[in-house]
Amino acid sequence: MLEQWRTIADLDAARQRFEAAIPGWQPPAAFGIARLVSGRAVFARVAVGDGFLPAVALATVCGHRGGSASYPLSPADLDRVIALLTPAVACTELPHPNLHAWRALRLQLGLGEHALAAFAHDLSAQPGDRHVAAMLEQVEPVR
Repeated sequence: MLEQWRTIADLDAARQRFEAAIPGWQPPAAFGIARLVSGRAVFARVAVGDGFLPAVALATVCGHRGGSASYPLSPADLDRVIALLTPAVACTELPHPNLHAWRALRLQLGLGEHALAAFAHDLSAQPGDRHVAAMLEQVEPVR
């Protein structure tokens, strides 16, 4: 039987397990997965200030611990992230927008195409990574 996280408490427990497995883990201020289109990152969804379970699951696959950075994601990597999060759909109290967006992006990847993951530590800092900068351009300014 496959694992299922049916409650918000189950989701929190799963997040805590993932976090404990990454020494020095620092949750990002924003994160997302993009498809590269003509060398430009087109993000399926950018999460800001939420989605801490998807963020740490994504970081688990990428090897991200903290700070601002981007990482290439092979289709197999993206499949692994999706598989890590799939038990969350059993919790119907939340909509799971990251998982749904990532599944849709996975279906869009053509033969030989890759995705990328981006993490931003600070929404107001100027990142040195062009893909993180592209992600932050999609973030609505706080008013």
